[in-house]
Amino acid sequence: MLTKKIGFILLLSILFISIPAFAQGPAHDSPFWLSQLFGRLHPMLVHFPIALLLAAAVMELFTLKNSHHSFRSGIRFLVVLGAISAVLSAAMGWLLAENEGITGSTLDLHRTVGLISAGLSVFLLVLLRKSELNPSTSSIKTYRFVLFLSSIGVGAAGHFGAALTHGEDYLTEVLPQNSDQEAPHSLTVDLGTFASELSPEKEIQLVTNVRSVLAHNCYKCHSGAKIEGDLRLDEKEFVFAGGENGPIIIPGNPSQSELIRRISLSKNHKDVMPEKGKLLSKEEIQLLTLWVEKGAPWPDGVAQQSVYRVAALAPRKPNLPPAKPGLENPIDRWVDQYFEQNQLSWNTPVDDRTFLRRTSLDIIGLLPSPQELAAFQADTNPNKREIWIQNLLDRTDEYSQHWLTFWNDALRNDYTGTGYITGGRFAITDWLYTSIRENKPYDQFVRELLNPTQKSKGFIEGIRWRGTVNASQRTEMQAAQNVGQVLLGLNLKCASCHDSFISDWKLDQAYAFANIFADSTLEVSRCEQPTGKLAQTKILWEELGEIDSLATKAEKLRQLADQLVQPANGRMYRTVVNRIWKQLMGRGMVEPVDEMDNEPWSQDLLDWLAVDFVENGYDLKRLIYQITTSKIYQSPSVAVSSAEKLMSEDFKFQGVIRRRITAEQFSDAVAEISAPLFDSVEVKFRPYQLIPEAKTNLSFARASLVANNEFLKALGRPNREIVSTSRDSQASLLQALELSNGKKLNKSLVKGGEKWTVAFADPVALTENLYTKALLRKPSPQELEVAQKALGPNPNPSSVQDLLWAVFLLPEFQLIY
Repeated sequence: MLTKKIGFILLLSILFISIPAFAQGPAHDSPFWLSQLFGRLHPMLVHFPIALLLAAAVMELFTLKNSHHSFRSGIRFLVVLGAISAVLSAAMGWLLAENEGITGSTLDLHRTVGLISAGLSVFLLVLLRKSELNPSTSSIKTYRFVLFLSSIGVGAAGHFGAALTHGEDYLTEVLPQNSDQEAPHSLTVDLGTFASELSPEKEIQLVTNVRSVLAHNCYKCHSGAKIEGDLRLDEKEFVFAGGENGPIIIPGNPSQSELIRRISLSKNHKDVMPEKGKLLSKEEIQLLTLWVEKGAPWPDGVAQQSVYRVAALAPRKPNLPPAKPGLENPIDRWVDQYFEQNQLSWNTPVDDRTFLRRTSLDIIGLLPSPQELAAFQADTNPNKREIWIQNLLDRTDEYSQHWLTFWNDALRNDYTGTGYITGGRFAITDWLYTSIRENKPYDQFVRELLNPTQKSKGFIEGIRWRGTVNASQRTEMQAAQNVGQVLLGLNLKCASCHDSFISDWKLDQAYAFANIFADSTLEVSRCEQPTGKLAQTKILWEELGEIDSLATKAEKLRQLADQLVQPANGRMYRTVVNRIWKQLMGRGMVEPVDEMDNEPWSQDLLDWLAVDFVENGYDLKRLIYQITTSKIYQSPSVAVSSAEKLMSEDFKFQGVIRRRITAEQFSDAVAEISAPLFDSVEVKFRPYQLIPEAKTNLSFARASLVANNEFLKALGRPNREIVSTSRDSQASLLQALELSNGKKLNKSLVKGGEKWTVAFADPVALTENLYTKALLRKPSPQELEVAQKALGPNPNPSSVQDLLWAVFLLPEFQLIY
């Protein structure tokens, strides 16, 4: 009886909603108002089946061991109500799509999943009734399976619905790996350039900027992925064809052009475009208006012009500016030219204490000792700074253990074994440490990552997640994304799902690149929808060479390695030079460092350094030496109030950016001054087991060798399941809480308090020695007075703990000046 009643209710619901659609008839030019009204109820009603069926599925989990659980009546109510609302929601959604003129592949996917989910929910009601009448194990299992499937279905339909209303990246844009993928700002142009009669070249320039404005503001609703109002703005023929209400452009007459009218309306007007998000700027509106006024020119050849800045691929070595006294280093010569162009002046180099601390932390990740500072200050050799830097680079194991952190982040190498799934990930630690220690030439380093041995395969093998994952995260696509990001400064994440909204990269190109890493030919999926089209096999830049699509995977990888490391691939070497520059200077010449198509503050310096790097044996240590021996590296640091100012378009380079020491540097410094933070169980990599002579004189385990933990994560070490090429240098509330109440630091302070109390009974001697070791200076009279009051005449472990903690929290301790 229940089944009949439910079926009757569903039938009435569908008929009731469908009547307005039938009443409209095919001859009507506009939708019947009642049909539109019911359609627009879809966004409200759609939340019911999502919430109800998901809640029912969660509650059902509690009944797995007892099918007669007290939740049973509640689950039954939720399933019945959820199924009815799923059918109603699907019907209303159909009306909404039909009446509002929305089309596109994302809508097709949303509609298909929604209808399937609605159908499953009806079937679920039948199975529910069957399981109640005949509560056998098989009937209950079938019912549960369909319930879980239905809940997944309505959740997926909801996700695609959110993609329609908020953009395809609405959910994924907040993930850590995508947090830096904002669309670039529209181009700023001088409209006076186009005031006179347009030459063919200026026509191309004008429409290129017009396409940039459309791409950044309109494509989310008016492109192949989503077509509202039958209007597409991503290709010439669609722009001039217009939408459901006819042409949107009247060439030569902006006042009569619907496009110009709508983008010029106020924020709250019902016809304003973009309907959601930020309105076009005054300059962007003026640009589009001028374009229409000029007749809306769109030369055929402009279709191939990028609306985004695209950096050159080929290497380029500009002629060095002439040397000046004190500015012999090639880097300083380029910086001097930049300073002259921007009316900036040089500062006096930092003192020996600041220099020693900065270089030691940057090159080996450790604080210099007071004895090293005293010897350095007493040295009268005019080349003592160059000698000191070379000595740091020659401290092979300390150097390797420090830079291991940098490469672990970038190559998402971790010490947590195979991850969630047995055999799901592969560590490359042994190979990586050996490569850093040997200062392996970078071209060979990359070659072994792309055409790997058993020990270096982890990077391109990716992470194999449990069960079915979305197509853009299959291991072959992970390899394409990670290689693009780390080695080429290229974002392929958007293009792995659909044609990118933030660059010219297309879905087919991403799949063609991913196909190189595949054992068999991949089928292209667009927004998780298989297209039935098989991917080609191509490198991202065909001028670098071809990949044999019929070759084995091993042969394809060999070909890829050979082609990417060739000197003709200037992009790869600009990318690594830019990464090392940022690591030492605090900001890349190009920012973000994973977006190498962005404009550098000095194209000449970047290009020259990249070619010089290739010409001198791909030597990373030499590059570090070249940067750190420059006068600009040894200049006073520049304080920047926020990360946004570092990324701003009007950024002016003036020198090293003042930055916070990393989680690993802080941990090592605390361990050396107070007591080790990590015990032997947490040390996951012991270099001396791989290389016997890799033992150092340190009395503690370097933080770079331990597995990730809550302390290191709070201080900024990233989750290495994804590539991470930048760390936030800004302090955070989580850091403050960890440094104030964290167990690890407190445990170290307790031991440190005992150690310092045993070593120094006099509060003055204790304070002076602590400041000298931690800050490479004596305490000021005021600091000494405060410390004496805190310690008392006879320091005890508790009071020394407080003094240690206070020193560790000083900006002078935590920042690289």
